[in-house]
Amino acid sequence: MTTASASAGDAVQLVDVSKYYGRVEALRGVSVTIKPGEVVAMLGPNGAGKTTAISLMLGMRRPTAGRVRLFDLDPGDRAARSRCGVMLQESGVNDVLRVGETVAIFRAYYPHPLATARVLELAGLEAVANRKITTLSGGQRQRLYYALAICGNPEALFLDEPTAGMDVESRRAFLGDIRRCASEGRTVVLSTHYLEEVDQVADRVVVIDRGVIIADDSPAAIKSKVAGRRVTFTVTPSPTPADFAGLPISGLELRDKWVRFHSSQPEQALAASFRRGWDIQNLEVVGADLEEAFVNLTGNRGADLARSQETP
Repeated sequence: MTTASASAGDAVQLVDVSKYYGRVEALRGVSVTIKPGEVVAMLGPNGAGKTTAISLMLGMRRPTAGRVRLFDLDPGDRAARSRCGVMLQESGVNDVLRVGETVAIFRAYYPHPLATARVLELAGLEAVANRKITTLSGGQRQRLYYALAICGNPEALFLDEPTAGMDVESRRAFLGDIRRCASEGRTVVLSTHYLEEVDQVADRVVVIDRGVIIADDSPAAIKSKVAGRRVTFTVTPSPTPADFAGLPISGLELRDKWVRFHSSQPEQALAASFRRGWDIQNLEVVGADLEEAFVNLTGNRGADLARSQETP
């Protein structure tokens, strides 16, 4: 449900929005409707227009043409902005302050904030509440930025690369937090390079490329746009591209003994591989993942973003 007609109950509305920076057209006729309680991931190659779209939603920029509404209000209206929480990659907090007092200061900006203790609990910062921000790890800083985003008890959360710098355990817990927010009826608009996370938490994926929306659907529906299956295995001896000549495959990747390709006829491709007498191990045949669907939609423009999803 994307370009369906907007209603007064929508959290976010972009209706036929265009945005120019001089002669550069960042967005062209973009329409997006986001309902309360949805988790929507905004994806696109660098320079595609997704950051501009989110900036318009938040009232940080004004459209050249079209209409933008946030809770059926102008996004620049304080009444609308007070109902939102925003988590940026760098929030510009005062490093000499302590975690707890920073949260206490920020929550005072909102009309109906959560209690400081509750914010620290939700963000997993109780153990470091009395520590100065300068002593926090990268993952703990991300947790602090999340705390500042939720301290106003927002109805909508806008999250920019929220798990950057987090370890695996913290990232898993954070993704659970996002789903919890949605279950409480909060809207979540997410922008991230970690496409695996998008696949786990997003109800919808909006892909923007060259200023227009090229896909807007569930992760499963977007993945289904990639034909065939993904085949991976390890093999001895190490193969060469010539070994796969004539096989019904595409997107061949070889890294020493590791092989990956796509095929609409994986059985035929594998049968030919086995006939070569290779010692094939760790065989996996699955449907395309969101990374592959994203690259398929955007071409090489999306390859860098997709590759950067790898967990550090």
